[in-house]
Amino acid sequence: MHNRIALFRNDRNVSRRELAEAVGVNPQTIGYLERGDYKPSLELGLKIAAYFDAPVELIFSLTPFPSLTDALRRDGDA
Repeated sequence: MHNRIALFRNDRNVSRRELAEAVGVNPQTIGYLERGDYKPSLELGLKIAAYFDAPVELIFSLTPFPSLTDALRRDGDA
């Protein structure tokens, strides 16, 4: 499973600890998720999406997300 948790955290200036407290897990769990060492339960995935007020599919995916650089290049060509 792939995710953009770190991207969302950095964009909103949220620490691992703050996110962990908000969704009821240890800060280490957030680190494991960001590195792909741990797959979230459905409940945890939904809590994280709700915390960022974003659709779950913007944060989690079964396939790799395209790199932001590639996405920006494609948008610039359109």
